[in-house]
Amino acid sequence: MAPQNHLLNALPRTLYEKLDPHLKLVRLERGQRIHEPGAPIVDLYFPLDCALSITLSMLNGDTAETGIIGKREVLGINAFMGGRETTQTTYIVQVAGSALRLDAKVLLDEFDTNKEMRDVMLLYTQAFIAQISQTTACNTLHSMEQRFARWLLEVQDRMEQPTLRLTQEFIAEMIGVRRAGVTQTAQRFQEAGLIRYHRGTVEILDLPGLEASACECFRMVKDEYDRLLGEIPSLSA
Repeated sequence: MAPQNHLLNALPRTLYEKLDPHLKLVRLERGQRIHEPGAPIVDLYFPLDCALSITLSMLNGDTAETGIIGKREVLGINAFMGGRETTQTTYIVQVAGSALRLDAKVLLDEFDTNKEMRDVMLLYTQAFIAQISQTTACNTLHSMEQRFARWLLEVQDRMEQPTLRLTQEFIAEMIGVRRAGVTQTAQRFQEAGLIRYHRGTVEILDLPGLEASACECFRMVKDEYDRLLGEIPSLSA
């Protein structure tokens, strides 16, 4: 049976079967920190039904999200990018759920010796860099309402479900704004019938309307992922 992670699905069957004995199903809880700045990356995580955030903290304690990882991705690409296998970022569970954990050494060995693995992971790295670049531009150039809509779309796209367990405080931290601004924006979106927010749960009621309220960044990143990874032979082929 094929895994639910899209990136694992992109691997040739014979390569996935080599990794399969080393994949361990784990449960990740919301708010769980699975990597701290400066620590070596010993495991990679392929989300199945959870969402993870890559965050960067400033010296004054302010934190902002630099990337979102979900079921079409893997967390921990520094492990095969050469140099020291560490990062200055924090990995935190954004939405609880399950993931497949893999020893970083196992993937690195395959990356070094298997061209098919290397091709898939380098294409994914290119797509992920596109996400980071677009997020940086979005946070600089677009309004908070557009960024709020874009961020919800990013999470929903990775969870593939309309109901998301997210607090306003967490959303504010991830997009780098004050909580009061998120509260006001969420209220306006709720009044417009785009979402319903209640006790730490955001329900997306009108997905096309939410995308219309967002900037172009969500669609540009999604299209780039599809362009780079959409034509790789998959396990389901």
